[in-house]
This record gives sequence, structure tokens and C-alpha cells, in this order.
Amino acid sequence: MIYSFADIILPVAVKGSFTYSIPDEFSDDVKPGMRVLVRFGNRKIYSGIICKLHNVAPDLKNIRPIMELADTVQIANERQLAHWRWISDYYLCSRGEVMNAAVPSAFFPEGDISTSVIEKYSPREEMFIVLAKEFTDKELNEILDKLKKAPKQAEFLITYLDRTGYTRGSEIFPVRKSSLLKESGSSPEVFNALVKKGIMNSVSLEVGRLKDYGNNKEPLKILSESQQTAFNSIKNSFNKKDIVLLHGVTSSGKTEIYIHLIEEQLKLGKQVLYMLPEIALTTQIILRLQKHFGAVTGVYHSRFNDQEKVEIWKRVADEDPETGYRLILGVRSSIFLPFSDLGLVIIDEEHDGSYKQHDPAPRYHARDSAIILAALHKAKTLLGSASPSVESYNNTINGKYGLAELKERYSQIKLPEIIVANTREAYRKKLMVSHFTPELLHAVDEALGKNEQVVLFQNRRGFSPYVECPECGWIPVCIQCAVNLTYHKGINKMMCHYCGYSSGMPHACGNCGSTGLVTRGFGTEKIEDEIKIVFPAARVGRMDQDTTRSKNSFNRIIRDFEEQRIDILIGTQMISKGLDFENLTVVGILNADNLLNYPDFRAHERSFQLIEQVSGRAGRRKKQGKVIIQTSDPGNKIIRLVLRHDYLSMFRIQSEERATFNYPPFCRMIRISLKHKERSSLNHFADILGNDLKGLFGKRILGPEFPVISQIQLWYIKTILIKIERERSIVRAKDMIRDAISRLEKEKGAGGLKIAIDVDPY
Repeated sequence: MIYSFADIILPVAVKGSFTYSIPDEFSDDVKPGMRVLVRFGNRKIYSGIICKLHNVAPDLKNIRPIMELADTVQIANERQLAHWRWISDYYLCSRGEVMNAAVPSAFFPEGDISTSVIEKYSPREEMFIVLAKEFTDKELNEILDKLKKAPKQAEFLITYLDRTGYTRGSEIFPVRKSSLLKESGSSPEVFNALVKKGIMNSVSLEVGRLKDYGNNKEPLKILSESQQTAFNSIKNSFNKKDIVLLHGVTSSGKTEIYIHLIEEQLKLGKQVLYMLPEIALTTQIILRLQKHFGAVTGVYHSRFNDQEKVEIWKRVADEDPETGYRLILGVRSSIFLPFSDLGLVIIDEEHDGSYKQHDPAPRYHARDSAIILAALHKAKTLLGSASPSVESYNNTINGKYGLAELKERYSQIKLPEIIVANTREAYRKKLMVSHFTPELLHAVDEALGKNEQVVLFQNRRGFSPYVECPECGWIPVCIQCAVNLTYHKGINKMMCHYCGYSSGMPHACGNCGSTGLVTRGFGTEKIEDEIKIVFPAARVGRMDQDTTRSKNSFNRIIRDFEEQRIDILIGTQMISKGLDFENLTVVGILNADNLLNYPDFRAHERSFQLIEQVSGRAGRRKKQGKVIIQTSDPGNKIIRLVLRHDYLSMFRIQSEERATFNYPPFCRMIRISLKHKERSSLNHFADILGNDLKGLFGKRILGPEFPVISQIQLWYIKTILIKIERERSIVRAKDMIRDAISRLEKEKGAGGLKIAIDVDPY
């Protein structure tokens, strides 16, 4: 059928799509999912993606035509377009914002009508060496005879022939010029002489930027009895449910079960998406997966540059089982890849907060969005966790998800011994050494004496959370945000972790002029400094955002720890998840109070999960590990539950509290954030919207109020929280919210207002 119009998604934060006419010369070639160049506004040229073809003329005087087809093939398939539409509708954002998050920016060249549009992606090419033509054996012998007087040239040719195994009539294989010159010990002049003689040539060929993992495939390990039981339980549940939760204690061997499930799907010709919450985890897991699945395995995360992302995108879209990726290991953004035939989605550590995207839009939750993606492919979803989210476990209770359990560690290694160290008592008795209790120091000393390794967890980076004047209490704050500046000793700077502003360490108090400024609290950098003083012979490493900024820094730190070049590793949350170290026997949690006292309805659930996850890194192979939790409140109910590894009691307590106070999973939540450069204007517009919504939703509205951090990058912030009962229509509620915001945007002076909507903001 010939279509006259195309609805096109453009990479702009404007609701809906834009309709353009299809010129006759393109009418036979256009398809949904193709990239096109269109004019937008007076001068701007954008790349967009066709989402719909039709013959319904829009109610416009002038309909602009598509300028150019950027591709001859679709870069997004129909399931992707449906997935983008769902994310846009559910998370109340534009499809352009979804496309911006989904598609590598190198796919979207821009320009204006006075300049040419230049593609951002360019294939990487290298010079290769080939024979000038197909030579017979006789001709090659004659050539080698003539080259006896030029032994370097003869050696170069022989090296090429040996490398390619060339015989008469066989295919001429290209060999990288750089590697052949190195292997033969020749110079470029030697090769150039052979070109002049008509014996060899050079050709420029496209080479990938991505690492391939080879095809040496190890057989799968035999599952233990408990793993096999869980595997069978998952398979049986998949016969009745599309989503199954695997609840397995730390180090129970969940990954091996995943590997067996992946093998089944690949044999069926299906693709598999294996999701992890942190880039750091991909390093260890990819080594395990490549042993079994080789070159069909791809990795996707934010540390790849735009050129590499394009190549990964193309490999996922490639349906050829020899050249395309069939198994993708990725973080939250991997849900946007162009899968053609998903059979299974695995979401490991499904409880982890890193799956939630907070800024910018789309503010999606990758776990929930991946479940929808799997449904569009009619695929199965497996959620895995040692401490599942309350929402997911609740879905097994109400029958929405299936449940499989792994209750013992692999090889029946005991769960770690957990010791609670009372910091309040230790400070009172003057037993603390820096920030370390006697219990922790004894455990570290004992482990180092046995050549075992230690992890120390502190969920705050930097040297000190803030600097204070002891005379008057003055604290340096960010000039753009309502937060204290954090001191980083390594670079001797005060930094804001919200906007990136930095300043030098002040020499005197900005209020009273006192020069006796002191640091308060402690972060990973300070722990690193002080543990070196206590254990000067130990080799100490640190893993946080400051030490993992470069592309391969994760890999380097993890490899050093695996190969026992680091004795004590200090880190933030990224060391708590899924890492598996054979020689790690002691884990220290330095400030549990910091986790437990966070002002959030999920604070206790997340504290339990985080402490349980960190604890699970200890003693995974040879012997029972030891975990020391430092806290000023040893009687805290969450810490008592962690001591018993009692997830079910934590779930029951949290469920009862949330049912009482109407929090998820017993309601849905939507948070609206309003930002303005002027505080009085923000208050004015927030009150208008708040009153409008209260008229629609009544007591379901909380706020407007200033959040804990009330200013970021000079923008004042106010939030409105909406709680909607599960039995109410969320679609109707979202329509009412959209209409209320539209009314506010028409108010005089509202042009300086920024509004962000966050659905499921937890």
C-alpha cells in the first residue's frame, strides 16, 4: 500500500509525534522504524524515526515533506516502537525523550538548512594486505626465486602465505598490515617494493571496535541437587506464569542456573537479555558467560562511546546467528536494544535501586520496563535476588509471579557469621581506633595474617562529608545547591556531588575568620588513608565513583583484587552487588546508621538488602566468612533481622507498615517536581498546582513542600506527591495530572517554570 504521510518521532522533549508528507520518490521505500531527515522549525534539520505510516492528512495549512531517507533499512523494529510508546504513556514523558534515551546519539546527525548534515557514525577502517591476484603454484615459485636477491621481501611474502595458508585457487585472505609487518620483522618499504612489483596490494577494510570473545565453548557445569530443584521449579512455573522470582541466598549459585536457562533459549534460536544493576558486575559475569557462549555474547553499558554503541546496536539487530549477538549482558539501558526474537529476560539483583532512572526523562524503571519488553516478545522473565523487593515478593504472594527458592549456599558453605559492633560503647570506653571498632580491627588483622582478603563498605565517597568551624559552626556550602560541600583530600578540593561545583579547601572560617577548621564524618577516601596507617603493610585499594571514572577502571580494580594484588578493598555500593571473590573472608560495614536513618519509606528495606548483599561477599568458597556491622544502635530491628538472615520477617513487617500508611505495593505513587530560579515564583505556582490537584484527588495529595535538598544548580525545588489506590484507574489519574499541568503552564509568568513527573519514584 502507498502511504502519503508519516508520523515521525524527533529527539525533542515535545509531546507526540510530527506528521510529514512522503515525497513520491520515497513512497516505495519508507517503513516504520527507518531514519529520515526532516526540517523542524525555520532552519533546523533533525534526524527522526518513522513510527507510523498513514493517509490521514493533518489539520495544517503547510505540511513539510521528508527531506531524505537516512537509511535503506529500519534501525528500530515494531516491537521497539511499541515499547517506546508504552514507556512514554506510563512514565508521562514524550516519545522523543524515550528515543533519545534508547538510540545512540551517533544515529542522529543534525544541521541547519545552510549547512550539510554530517553523519556522526563512521566505521573504523584499517589497512590490510592481500595478494595482487590469484597466483598459481608455479608463478609463486618463480616469484620466490626472483626474490632471492631481496631476502626481506621474500620473508614478508612467505610470512603472508604461511599465515593465510594460500594455495592455488584458494580464497585470498586479507591480513592486517600492522600485524604482518610486526610478525615478519619488516618495514613498510619492504611491502611497498612488493606492491611496485605487482605481487601484493593493500586494501582498506571495515573493522569492528568491539571485543569478540571467541568460540571456545566450555560445557555447562552439572547443577547441584538444590540448584537442579530450583531449575525445575522455574521451568514448571514458566508453564503457568510469564514471570518467576528466584529467591536464592547469597552465593547459592543463581548464575549457574541462569547459564542453563540461557543455553536452552540459544538452542531454540532465541535471544536472551541478562540484566545487571552495575557496570562493575559485567566484568566478572562476562568471563563466565564467554566460556560457555563465546562470540554470540555482547555487553552494553554507558562506558561504551557512541561509535561502539552503534556497532553493538547493529550486532543485536543482526539476525544471522554467526555474526549477530544472541546474548546481551547489560545494565538498565540495554532494554532499548533492537532485539528481534527475545526468548528470556533475566533481571539479576532485581531489588536494586540502580534499575530506576531518575534524571533526565524518561524516568523509567528498567525492571518493570523489561517485563513489558518480554511480554511484547512473548518471552519469559526471571527475576533473581537474595533479598527481593517488597513489590516483587508481594507479587508472588498474590499469585501474579511464580516463585522458586534456593535456601542453601553452593557446596553447603555456611552463611557468614555476623558480629554487631557497638560504636557508641566503643567511643565511650575510648576503644575506637579512628573509625574502627576493636571487633573489626581484630577480624581484619586475623584475615591478613592468613593471607585472606577484606572488604570495607562505606556508602559515602570523598574524604569528609563536610568541613566545619568548631568556633561558630560555619560549614562551606555549594553556591548553586542547598548542600554541604564534600572534601576530597586527593585533589585538595571541596566538591558538590549534585552539580559538580568545586572550590579550594578554605584556609579560614568564612564567618568568624578562625583558622581551626576541622573535617567531620568520613568517606571512602578517609577510610583508605586511615586503614593504611593502622595496617601499613597491607595493600589497599578503593572502588567508588572517583576511582572508576575511566573506561577500564572497574576491570582493573576487580582484576587486582581477584589476583590478590589488593589485600583490603574499600568501596561504596558498587562493591556490594554480585561480586565473587574466592579469598575474601571478612567484610566490614562501617556505618550502618547512615543507611537506616535515611528519610525514605524504603530505608529499612534497602538497608536490609544492602547489608545482606555486602555480607554475602564474605566466605563464598572455602570457609565461613565473617561480617562486622558497626552501629550505634545494635538493637535496631533491621540489624536483628540481618543477624538471622530473616528476609520473610522483614517482608512481613514492611508489608504491614505500608498497608497501614498506604505506601507501595498497596498504592501507586507519582511525584511532580517543580523548579524555578525565584523562590517566591516557585511557591506561587506550586500552590496553584497543589490546590488544583487537591480539588481533583483530595487527601491523596501530599505537599507541595520543599524536599530534603531544596535547591540544585540555582533552581529551587518543590514536590507534590500523589498516592493512588491500586483499584483506581491509573490511566484516568494520569490524564487528570496532564490536564492540571497544562492549565498551570498557561498561567502568566509560567515560562520560567520547569516541571518533571516521576511515576513510581522509588
